[in-house]
Amino acid sequence: FIQVSSRTHHTHTHPFPIIMNLSRFALTALATTLTSASAFTPAASSRAFIRSPAVVSSFSKFSSTTTTSLKANVLKLTEPEKDILDGVDVFIFDCDGVIWRGDSVIPGIPSVLDKLRALGKKMFFVTNNSTKSRAGYKKKFDSLGLNVPAEEIFSSSFAAAAYLEQTKFKDTGKKAYVIGEIGILEELDLIGVPYLGGPEDAGKVPPMGPGDKLDYDKDVGAVIVGFDRNINYHKIQYAQLCINENEGCEFIATNTDAVTHLTDAQEWAGNGSMVGA
Repeated sequence: FIQVSSRTHHTHTHPFPIIMNLSRFALTALATTLTSASAFTPAASSRAFIRSPAVVSSFSKFSSTTTTSLKANVLKLTEPEKDILDGVDVFIFDCDGVIWRGDSVIPGIPSVLDKLRALGKKMFFVTNNSTKSRAGYKKKFDSLGLNVPAEEIFSSSFAAAAYLEQTKFKDTGKKAYVIGEIGILEELDLIGVPYLGGPEDAGKVPPMGPGDKLDYDKDVGAVIVGFDRNINYHKIQYAQLCINENEGCEFIATNTDAVTHLTDAQEWAGNGSMVGA
């Protein structure tokens, strides 16, 4: 799931971002919770909902398939409780559009989660929405009346920070420039990576008169682009200057979703439009 790209000085070909959407770093961290216990993770479990022999064997019991508008075959369980609940120990849920839409919990979700916990199942919640940190998502679960421990939550803001930590970005002495919201900044704070941009650049307008130019920090070694409700031309220009002019600068996208669910009334343009810009 990772496309790795960095810039060499004055090479102005189209940059491809490192896409953190369900990155190997987040999945590695998640896999760790399934194979070992630590201060951050719950006790290990023997089977996960993905790549599980129990689930593979269940697939043979599907009686029919349905086809979505995107022409993808969707497997349909004949006996969900028998095929899934009896054979799976760990369930992994997406959040936006699965657990909630906007600030509203999806009907039926509380009872489903309560039943799984009553059966002793372990659960993890993953989201490629970077606007919140893991701590921020914990607060959102709480506000919806869902009792979800922080160690069960994995976000793309965390994945971006995990990537920088595992590649020892802090040791380079470089900074990160952030197009995005508080979630990315909170995760960077936890690993001690200095940054600029983010909400502080909301409302800024670059000088665009004759002979004007936008000054940028030559010590930026990574540009992180996450969903940003205050995206503007200053941020886009600053980011592209760092990517194209700073040697070795990495371009990291938390996700490339075409749409997102800001409210439960309609779909909204997603982070893909910002990464593309």
